[in-house]
Amino acid sequence: MKKKRILNILMMGLISLGLLELLGHWMAWRASKKNPFPYVKTVKQDRSLRNENALWRKKIEALQPKELFIVVDTANNTLLLYQGHQLILRAIVSCGSGAILVDPSGKRRWIFETPRGEFVIQSKHENPVWVKPDWAFVEEGKPIPKNVMERLEEGMLGSYALGFGNGYFIHGTLYSRLLGKNITHGCIRVGDQELKKLYELVPLGTKVLIF
Repeated sequence: MKKKRILNILMMGLISLGLLELLGHWMAWRASKKNPFPYVKTVKQDRSLRNENALWRKKIEALQPKELFIVVDTANNTLLLYQGHQLILRAIVSCGSGAILVDPSGKRRWIFETPRGEFVIQSKHENPVWVKPDWAFVEEGKPIPKNVMERLEEGMLGSYALGFGNGYFIHGTLYSRLLGKNITHGCIRVGDQELKKLYELVPLGTKVLIF
């Protein structure tokens, strides 16, 4: 009885396998009748995806400025100048350190970060003079002067400065060996050669994208 039961199970298994194989052949035959060249559908799908990709690429490109614009990556300390899609200039820069300074009274604090967002070049200065803000004197442990003339300091900003609002500038540096590091009080320091090119190429109103 046990052997007969095993034989019955084997027979049922063979019959099931045979039926599955026949079903597979029938489905393949039916599919070939509907589409004798199944690869054609794949090619059409691929072409459709390519067309859709090209359409989205055009939409994205339409959002990109056609004129000159500056991109600053504060994490990697790089500045890129583009003319549309073409890269015109690449510079290693120094951006904000993120350090915090609190004045002795505890009433004021400053966070030295480069602002992120979209800005425009609002001013251009040759041989700029730095007007030292209050935090510079607090940092040096000196009293804050009342006379504005005591705030003026030449040479600190390099040969050129491009202002993009709220007292922030793209300017030169006395510490070129520190370029590539986050060590500034929020401004963007650039090497002499790259800064000169920026000053010459970039007009007022140029977009500055900082992230």
